[in-house]
Amino acid sequence: MIPLRDNIFSFRTPFVAYALIILNVLVFFVELSLGDRLMSLLKTFGFVPSRFVFAVGQGNLLDAAMPIFTSMFLHGGWLHLIGNMWTLFIFGDNVEDTLGHGTFLLFYLLTGLVAALTQFMVAPGSRVPVVGASGAIAGVMGAYFYLFPSARVLTLVPILFFVIIEVPAYIFLGFWFLMQFWSGTLAVLGPAAKVGGVAFWAHVGGFVAGFLLLLVFLPGQAKERWQKKIKPA
Repeated sequence: MIPLRDNIFSFRTPFVAYALIILNVLVFFVELSLGDRLMSLLKTFGFVPSRFVFAVGQGNLLDAAMPIFTSMFLHGGWLHLIGNMWTLFIFGDNVEDTLGHGTFLLFYLLTGLVAALTQFMVAPGSRVPVVGASGAIAGVMGAYFYLFPSARVLTLVPILFFVIIEVPAYIFLGFWFLMQFWSGTLAVLGPAAKVGGVAFWAHVGGFVAGFLLLLVFLPGQAKERWQKKIKPA
C-alpha cells in the first residue's frame, strides 16, 4: 500500500521534516558519485551490528554510536530513498506540528536509535551494514498512529490492478506494522537472517518507540487538541 495524502492540515511549516528530506537526498547524490567506493562508505557510516559489539567491548562509545545516526541518512537505491522520503513527507509534517521543531528532531533521532538497537538485538553478529531512514520514519508512523488514528489516508492499493481508496489511519498503519512484524519473524527463521535484506525489526522497534515516546514528549491534553485538526470529509 502506498499513501498518497492524508486529511490532516498543519498550522506550522514542517521545517525539520523538509530539512531531513533534503539532507537525505543530498547524501544519496553523494553516494551516486562514489562509484566503486560506495561500499566502503556504507561499511564505514552504516550500522554494522558486529562492529557495534566490538566498539562497545572496547569501551569506544563514540565509534559505537556514530554509525547508528549516520546510517539514517544513507540509502541503498532510488526506491529505498523515495519510499522513505515520501512517507516522511506524508506523516512527518503533522507529528512535527504537534511536537514542535526541536522536539521533533530529537524524537526522530531517538526512534532511529531504538530502531537500530532493535535490529541489533535480533542479529547481533551480522556484518551487513544497516542503512536507511526507515527506522526513524517508522517512529514517525507510530506517533501518527497514536495522535491521529481516525484520520483518513488516501491509499494506492495493488489488487490485480491499482485501486485508490481512503482508509482510516489506524488501519493503514496497523496493517503496515503487522506486515513488518510478520516479515521480520520470517526473516529470523529463514536464510535472510544470515545474508541480510530488509531490516524489518528496525521498523518494528521504531514504530513501537514512536508510539511510546509520545507519552514522554506530549503534554497530557495535546492529543485531544491536535486531533481536532482533522479536515471534514
